[in-house]
This record gives sequence, structure tokens and C-alpha cells, in this order.
Amino acid sequence: MATVAEFIADSLVASGVRRVYGIPGDSLNGFTDALRTRPELAWVHVRHEEAAAFAASAEAGLTGELAVCAGSCGPGNLHLINGLYDAQRSRVPVLAIAAHIPSAEIGSNYFQETHPQELFRECSVYVEHVAHAEQMPRLLRIAIREALTKRGVAVLVIPGDIGLAKIEAEAEAERIVASHAQTVPDPAELAAAARVLNAGSKVTILAGAGCQGAHDELVELAATLKSPIVHALRGKEFVEHDNPYDVGMTGLLGFSSGYRAMEHCDTLLMLGTDFPYQQFFPKGATIVQVDLRGSQLGRRTKVDIGLIGGVKETIRALLPQLEAKKSSKHLDAMLKHYARTRKDLDELATARRGSKPIHPQYLAKLIDDVADDDAVFIPDVGSPVVWAARYVHMNGKRRLIGSFSHGSMANALPQGIGAQVAFPDRQVVALAGDGGLTMLMGELVTLTQMKLPVKVVVFNNSSLNFVELEMKAAGIVNFATDLANPDFAQVGDALNVKGWRVERSKDLPKAVKAFLAHDGPAILDVVTERQELSIPPAVSLEQAKGFALFAVRTVLSGKGTELIDLARTNMRQIF
Repeated sequence: MATVAEFIADSLVASGVRRVYGIPGDSLNGFTDALRTRPELAWVHVRHEEAAAFAASAEAGLTGELAVCAGSCGPGNLHLINGLYDAQRSRVPVLAIAAHIPSAEIGSNYFQETHPQELFRECSVYVEHVAHAEQMPRLLRIAIREALTKRGVAVLVIPGDIGLAKIEAEAEAERIVASHAQTVPDPAELAAAARVLNAGSKVTILAGAGCQGAHDELVELAATLKSPIVHALRGKEFVEHDNPYDVGMTGLLGFSSGYRAMEHCDTLLMLGTDFPYQQFFPKGATIVQVDLRGSQLGRRTKVDIGLIGGVKETIRALLPQLEAKKSSKHLDAMLKHYARTRKDLDELATARRGSKPIHPQYLAKLIDDVADDDAVFIPDVGSPVVWAARYVHMNGKRRLIGSFSHGSMANALPQGIGAQVAFPDRQVVALAGDGGLTMLMGELVTLTQMKLPVKVVVFNNSSLNFVELEMKAAGIVNFATDLANPDFAQVGDALNVKGWRVERSKDLPKAVKAFLAHDGPAILDVVTERQELSIPPAVSLEQAKGFALFAVRTVLSGKGTELIDLARTNMRQIF
């Protein structure tokens, strides 16, 4: 006979889970005590439950296996919710143990009482309140399978007294793993898609995260169709490398070659992507979409043919029905455009003279040049994602993860924790914004306490930089975006995280090498240009009006020097 908490711990070990992220609390006492006596299931002690959920999301995203986090009752498990939203929207398997107030007190407005089932419902594929100890074996089994099979978050709400209750049950003897299936579209629908693709003279492929594991098939498909491949951000790590047909990204974080390849096509083939920005889809093109989830078909743009299937198996079924294109005119034009765009982007990644703030592009490029071949890169939401998308190159071994669907600030450092714990021998590089880092800066202490050699790069422009860009595009004078930052290198040193601070370009290459080579956690604080433009590949008329209106309002508000600095900073990005 064991307690419910001990049963959970033993079942997690049997299912291959090796760690739980969280912060202890009295309602979790039964669970944490069970972990104390089971060294094969480690407790990763973070400083904020949000970081625990982000870390679990990163581990699950990188391994594809179940990751677990836990929060005590009330505020403790509520802090999990932002990281769990990220896991849910990234479609990675996470189990959250949400401790609850004593069973007899539920409904009495007891101290720290909330209603976790309602609160977690939107960010989970499964959430259930364990009201009786005898429910646990079956509910835990269901929760794990739901998380693995549906690739999402499962939440078990467990009152503290239930966790301590005794049950006559043994942990699952067999590991609970996800069942997999190969899904191929209906033959008639495949034939219809083949006819459309054969008829198209300018076919472009938009490839997303669903292309994981289908790289070779994707390249063969592009060769047959003479098609440029545009990758979505979450598809970058699976699509970009060793791909002579890749023409970059489109969307708010992309650049012009990806946008033009979609704009000029007459047929668009969407493969495993939920690319959200409707304004970047071509007008008048015939669209074929392939996705495992039928609910995704036609969600972002009108689709002529929707196929439910895995990308790899669908391409394999489709290739024999396709006629090899003879003309490569569309492909050649887009590859030429990409070469020009890539050259222009690389020319921006240069050192600056004197004491001027450093180009963030230059910092991103140096990190890319020096980082390990199998490094894991995790950018914060905002401008660090832009620089990672444009300057961090994938090679088939590197990984690039982030809060790309949920879009939360402060993801880089806590996700770095999960990545480093899961892969202790790999280099993990968190590309943090100064705003994002300071939101969860306490997790620097987690690096030292858990002895995690995460490398934290800070793009320090003393501002919420991407928010400022959005204000400019809307014609609004920047307001409430200033950040009065400390010297992050000194902060790191005070926390036993080795710190470097760089203010001049000439000092950056040496610092980057020393920083990435350091044996232990490290932070690189780089003062970067605040006025750098990270604008999308296509500027709308409204955005152009917004920039003009911003200029007028800036002068009238007495901030003319800011406008002059902006005008001097890489205006060619607009064109």
C-alpha cells in the first residue's frame, strides 16, 4: 500500500519521466516527499512556477516525450498557467500536477482557494479533479495518454489530503507511451491535389513544423515541382538546412524573398503549417493544404483542396502522381531574389566604429558563427526572435525553440533551464531581451543552484524594442517602453553566473568566444542599437502612414533627435 503521491511518483518513473519542475508548498508535501525518497525522479527547483511550466514545455518540445511540472494550491498552480499555454499552443506533451486546498474546504472560500479545473481548461487537452484516492490510477493513466497522444497539456487537480491518502494500487508496470499512426489522405483527394500541382506553372511551398522528419521528401518534392520553399518560423529548424530550394521566411519576422515567393506564385502548397498572418497569403492563387488536423484546413486562408495526412507520408503518396516541371523560371527568380536579400541582411550584420551601440544583427551573427554545431537556441519573444530567425543558421543538428505560437515574453531563460536539464552535454544559448530577462530574472539563481551551464545573451537596448516598433508603425510616439537596466554582467557575477558586458563592436568577437567557452552558467550583456528597424518584409500603406505620422508626432513632442537617429539606422531595410 502506498500514498497517492507515491503512486504518482512510481508511475512517472515507470513511464520514463526523470524530473519534475516546480516549487514546493504544503499542499504538495506528499508529492515532494515521495520524490525525496526516489532519486531516479529529480526535483528541479525553480524560483517561479511560470518558469517550471516553460522549462517543462522546452523539455517536451525537444525530446517529444512527457515532461512534468507541479504547483502548490492557489497562487502556486496559477503561476503555471502562462508556461502551460505555451506548451499547449506548441503542441508538446506536458503533465501538470496542480495541488488543491483540502477536500473538505472546497467551496468555502478557503485560504488560497481557486477553481483550477475552470482556470486550466482552455490551456489543456485534459483537466480533471481527483476527488477520491481510488480515482488516481485510472485518471493518471488517462492524463498521460491524453498528453502524449494529443500532444498537449494534461492537468490533474489533486487536493493535498488526497495526495497523502493510501491506496491499494501499484504503479504501471509498463511505460505509457504515445501510439503513432501514419495518416495518408484519401486517394481521390490526393489525385485532385496532384492535378492542381501539375497544372500550376509557379508553385511555391510553405513549410512548417509539421515537416519535422520529412526533410528529404520535401526537397525531392521541390525538385519535382521546381518550387521555392518558404519556411515558417517553427519549420526553420527542419526545413532550412541542406535545402537548395529554401528562400527564407515570410511573415512579420521574415524578409522580402519569402514574401515575394508566395506573392508571385499561382499555386501554393502548405505543408504542416499553421502560419497565422492572413495578410501574407497570396491573392488569387490556388491553395492546397496538408495537415494532420482537419480543423486546421482553411483556418488561415481559403483552401481549394485540403488533405488530412502527415507531411512525410503524404509527399510519398503524392510524388508518383506528379509530373516533373520543365521550366524553373519561377524557382530561379525566387532563388535570385533570396540571394540578394541574404546579401543585404548579411551586410547589416557588421561592426560599428567607435562607441556607438552595437548592431543586434552583428551580435546574432557572431553567436551563430561561434556556437556549437548541435547548440540549442532559444530566443525571447520580440526583437531577439527576429534576429534569430534571420541570422541563426540551422544544420540538421541544431535546434531552435521558443514561444513561437503563444508569444510570451520571458520564455528564453526558463526554457533554457528545461533544455539544459534534458541535454546536459549540449550547449544551450538563451537569446534574451532585456525586458524578457528582467521579467523572470530570478531564474539566474536556478542556473547556479542546479549547476546548469546555460549561456544567456542579453540584447540590451534599454527598451521594449519590438513594442516600440509596433508603436512607430501605428504612428504613435514611443511611451512607457524605456527600461532602466542594471549592468547585467555585474548582476550575473553577484549570482555566481559569469558575466561579460560589451559596449563596443571591437570587443565583441573576443567576448563571444570566451562567453560560449565558459564552463558553467554565463551571461553576456551587450549594449545594442535601440533604433534598429526589424520591420516585416512588406510594409502596408497603413504602416507607411504610421511611420510618417510617428515622425511628425515625434518632432512635435520634442523628440527630434530620436527621429534623426532612426533615419540614420539602416533605412534600406524598408525597401
